[in-house]
Amino acid sequence: MKILACVKQVPDSSDTMAITPEGSRVVPTAATVFRMNRYDEFALEEALLMKERIPGTEVHAVTVGPERAGSTLRRALETGADHGIHILTPEVAYLDPFAVASLIASWARTRDYDLILAGVMAEDDMEGQTGQLLAAILDLPCVTSVMEARVRPADNEIDLEREIEGGLRMSVLTRMPAVLTIQSGINTPRYPSLSHVLRARRQAFEVMAMDGPALPGPLSRCTGVRLPEISSQGVIIAGTPREKARELVRILHEHAFLA
Repeated sequence: MKILACVKQVPDSSDTMAITPEGSRVVPTAATVFRMNRYDEFALEEALLMKERIPGTEVHAVTVGPERAGSTLRRALETGADHGIHILTPEVAYLDPFAVASLIASWARTRDYDLILAGVMAEDDMEGQTGQLLAAILDLPCVTSVMEARVRPADNEIDLEREIEGGLRMSVLTRMPAVLTIQSGINTPRYPSLSHVLRARRQAFEVMAMDGPALPGPLSRCTGVRLPEISSQGVIIAGTPREKARELVRILHEHAFLA
């Protein structure tokens, strides 16, 4: 079996990001630290678990992004992926899910992957569309929010449970190849072992450079970014404990929380 795990680099905290003065985009600052999208960590771990259960399975990891995204791909190799592919793009303000899915599809189309796994969404934009669009472009079946996966290599099928509304689950049986988006909580992502870390330091990954003209045309664009309006602010009550209690009771009475 061949499995492709899609991993994305995201900022570790939105607190270190900044909005440009004209409000057109969010940009990193000198304090911004990047890491792998946590939802993709679950997808990568599920691929590695399948590799452990099914002899002869290979796990490839792919990322789309600027040069700094290579560190996230290196992390996937340290965790246990066999091969890495970096689809190198310019540092653009916004790369929409269709463009990302198109770039991954251009790599995966002729590589005969049995399964393509992606996180259910990305932490930075929360759009949750790349996996579904990738399946549509490649004309493959797609199962979203997967919480359990049991591969049947002999039958070329995979038995799945996906999360639906109300905490319920739906059972799905689909043929392979297929695209799965993996829900958080399906497993516990592992820490890289020393042997994998040492191997990853020596291992080169493939780089496919995509400049401006080669980038797919987006289906959506970011028209602006702004911080949410502050609806109310908290009040700090000063004084002794007795004075604080009296003031708290007065405020509660004033807002009709106490009769």
